[in-house]
Amino acid sequence: MISNTIDQEIKKAMLAKNNAQLRGLRAIKAALLLAKTEKDAAEELTEEGELKILQKLIKQRRESADIYKQQNREDLYQVEQEEIEVINQFLPKQLDRAEVAVIIENVIKQSGATSVKDMGKVMGLANKELAGKADGKLIAEIVKEKLA
Repeated sequence: MISNTIDQEIKKAMLAKNNAQLRGLRAIKAALLLAKTEKDAAEELTEEGELKILQKLIKQRRESADIYKQQNREDLYQVEQEEIEVINQFLPKQLDRAEVAVIIENVIKQSGATSVKDMGKVMGLANKELAGKADGKLIAEIVKEKLA
């Protein structure tokens, strides 16, 4: 489980006085704790659930970094980039576009999808298959291309 590893890494970062690492780890820990304490939350957070939370954190930071870049705020942009690097350490290796396309082609064949009308069915299967390994935006883009 990622949450156990995070606690150990926080201690290491504190001892090393690595503020960038510590900031990212604390953000992960806060998000995981929040997910565990939500009203409708399951008793235990699954590894898949933890990966979804980490992907959400990365997405938020990328969006913020883009805004900071547009506004020429290099200082804030750098902070977001450092946190993205820390969070990425806990995600599985991200697949490149070609690898994702191959997996999506297989999913389309298995599901028997033939047109854009079947996109919802394909997206559900593709998201399960690629959980934590690819960005949802990329998956949707490739599915749309393949079904068009």
